[in-house]
Parts: sequence; C-alpha cells; structure tokens
Amino acid sequence: MTKLSEYADKYQTIKMKRQDGILEVKLHTNDGPLHWSLLPHGELERAFYEIGHDPENEVMILTGSGEVFSGPPCPPNGHNHVSHPVTAMEWDKIYWEGKHLLMNLLNIEIPIIGAINGPALRHSEIPLLSDIVLASDNTTIQDSAHFAGGLVPGDGVHIVFPHLMGINRGRYFLLTGQTLSAQEAKEIGLISEILPADKLLPRAYEHAQFLMQRSPLLRRYSRTLLTQELKQKMQNLLGYGLALEGLAASHKST
Repeated sequence: MTKLSEYADKYQTIKMKRQDGILEVKLHTNDGPLHWSLLPHGELERAFYEIGHDPENEVMILTGSGEVFSGPPCPPNGHNHVSHPVTAMEWDKIYWEGKHLLMNLLNIEIPIIGAINGPALRHSEIPLLSDIVLASDNTTIQDSAHFAGGLVPGDGVHIVFPHLMGINRGRYFLLTGQTLSAQEAKEIGLISEILPADKLLPRAYEHAQFLMQRSPLLRRYSRTLLTQELKQKMQNLLGYGLALEGLAASHKST
C-alpha cells in the first residue's frame, strides 16, 4: 500500500492533490499544457500504479493544464516523429512501460472522471478510459502520434478506439489522423458532457461528490466490473500491438 505523501510530489509532469477522498490528478509540462514525451510515458505508468495502491483514494479526477490537454500534434507527413530506427533495446523500455501504463490505469479500482480541458492530440485514449468523460467546448480528439505520425497504432489505441467508436469508425480514425470536435466526440459516444472551460472542473467535482455518497465497496466493485472487458482486451492484444509498433519503428523510412 502507498500513501499520498510518498508519491504526490515525485513526478515532473503530474500534480496531485486530495480532499475528502477525491484525488485530482493534473498533467502538465512546466505548469502548462502537457508536452508528450518519454518522460510522462514513464511517469504515468508508475503514478497510476501508486494511485491504485493507495486505499485513501476514493474517486479520481484526471485533467490537464491550461487550454490543451496533451500535444503537440505530430507532423502529418510521418517522417519526423521517429528520428531514427530504434533498436530492440531502445524499444524494450517503451514496450514495458506501454504494457503497464494502460493496465495500471484500468487497475485503479475507484471511479475515474476525465475532465478533458482542451485538445487531446497525443494519447487521448488515456482520459477516454475514464468512467465519466467530460470535455471543454474547445476540445478536439486526435491520434496524431501513431499512423499519421509514422508509428503503428499499437500501444493501446488499436484497442481503445475501435472498442469505444465501433470497429470501422475506429480504424478510420486511426488510419486517417481524423480530428474530432467536442460535439462529434459526444455524438460518437467518446464523451458525455461538453462544458465551457471554466465550468469543466467544477462539474467534475459535482460528479465526484455524487459518487462519494455511495459506499466504498459499491464504487470499487462497479468500477471493477465496468472495466473488465477492456482489461481482457488489453491483456490479449496490448503486448502484440506494442511489438508490431516496435518492429515497424526499427525500419528506416524510405
């Protein structure tokens, strides 16, 4: 088991605070919007594990900083995202972290509220795995980091988006680099509420306080039940997708 005091301040890209059992997890880079890199890739894997092992966390709110949830978008030509062919040993660390990042998130046995505070252009699958997903009205959803950016969409997006959107829309989204507006994302079912930016976090806390009125076992077991199908798919397909992503990344583009 872990305690908040042991992990709240140890990460460079994650701020955490907790009041009355509600843990707020805010992603950032130097106090601004999260600039995706290998740093948050590793930190989120470890942070989700520690959050899930802290019995004093009752409900979690996941959000970002500023007017962007995650970025920047990758170059659309697919040539600049991977600067050089990776070796097996270089990919092994990414493979290991990638296998555990989403599973550690799904293994958090408390309800999670995603409050997407703006464009989620890199790894938008992370907030979309929340149980209740809210978004600001300037939010857009894209997977710019994988196929459109020169990588096989193999580190969980190949599971999450077809699961949430339907297999044909999910494949279209991943292979075309489609950017969805908040309204389009709501119509598809990726998010449930669209709010002005200044109303987003207060609304997330409203949901959190409603959930806190239920018993701890009711909250935990409901979360466990409602994530089981996704966890089974991750167990079966996540490692395979990461292996293919690494194999393709080891090949020099022509």
